[in-house]
Amino acid sequence: MKIQPRLLLASGIAILGILLAPFIQPAWLFSIFVIAFSAVLYLIRGTQYISFALGVTAILYGVGLLPLVAFGGTVAIVTLGELAFRAGGEEKLAYIHYTAGATLGALIVMAYLGNIQPLVLIIGVLVALLLRSILAAREDAYMIIMLGVAMTMFLFLELDFQVDILLLILAVTIALLFGYSSFRVGAADLSGLFSGALIGILLIVFADARWFLVMLAFFIIGSASTRYQYRKKQSMGVEQERGGARGYKNAFSNGLVATGAAIVFGITGDPIWVAVFVGSIATATADTVASEIGVTGGRPYMITTFQPVPEGTNGGVTIRGEMAALVGSLIISGLAVILGMIPLPVFLICTLAGLIGTNIDSIVGATIENRGIIGNSGTNLIATFGGGVAAAVLVLWLI
Repeated sequence: MKIQPRLLLASGIAILGILLAPFIQPAWLFSIFVIAFSAVLYLIRGTQYISFALGVTAILYGVGLLPLVAFGGTVAIVTLGELAFRAGGEEKLAYIHYTAGATLGALIVMAYLGNIQPLVLIIGVLVALLLRSILAAREDAYMIIMLGVAMTMFLFLELDFQVDILLLILAVTIALLFGYSSFRVGAADLSGLFSGALIGILLIVFADARWFLVMLAFFIIGSASTRYQYRKKQSMGVEQERGGARGYKNAFSNGLVATGAAIVFGITGDPIWVAVFVGSIATATADTVASEIGVTGGRPYMITTFQPVPEGTNGGVTIRGEMAALVGSLIISGLAVILGMIPLPVFLICTLAGLIGTNIDSIVGATIENRGIIGNSGTNLIATFGGGVAAAVLVLWLI
């Protein structure tokens, strides 16, 4: 892929800004200089979104909302990552170049600024990769990526969560191997690879590897159930698109609540968040197997009216689907017990929470999704939230 002169110009201005930033104080004065350069850059054809992104991040730094290390790290990740990507040739190889360029660039900048933040750096690079894989065809991709990375780095700097560097290296290795393996076997696309790796790293770093294993179990069970009687589902017109390859929407709609629970647990140490995590993953697993296996179980009935509906209708349930949901929820909750995450009484609660969340999914699908108000990802997010909350409420009430 050809490196365009305007991208080189924008990158050069950005890197020069990083070098000068520590010496131009107060911060608002530096911000004015960057905005002025961005205004000139804006006049060059094809650089409008780049200049806008630089200007906005400079303003955030100038008014004190964005620390210098986040500003410099963001600019290095996005500009050097993009330059490396365009020099990388074939797409898959180009993403490796992006990763190397962004990581090395951000590391050098952080060292130059005297504030190396390994976790913030890794998360920033992964968010950049994820957003680029999602927005590659959009003209404003550069702007969105830069703002997204800046906000992410700011958030994790504010959390100020200290992590052992060896644990971080282990987490990155495991999560990337998992994501790449999923991509290679067709279980995930590029956005699924990066979002899965991001979630995996957060789970291991903020909680521990057991949480990742529970999430991994969900992914394996979900992928296997997708392939269950796949040809029959194709003939019915209810099969997963792209052969069941999961993307970022699936990863976040099913894993966002669980990831949030892991982060809060890592910060607070409150065990109630373990129940939220297991309840939400039990829901995600139960709902996935209920949908993929239940659709082959004969005529479904609408959960709100108990009237027969066509296969694949949102809100339609079958006996086979409900039984599959129970098994899926049992497996996840049982694994959490085996790993020592929850005691036996909480195992029963999380299993029940998984069933509750699954049927929340059906009710939301029947009442909201069928009206076009939200899509399947929104329904999944509500369901996993419901399953996690149900687990927490039942634990607080009964134990």
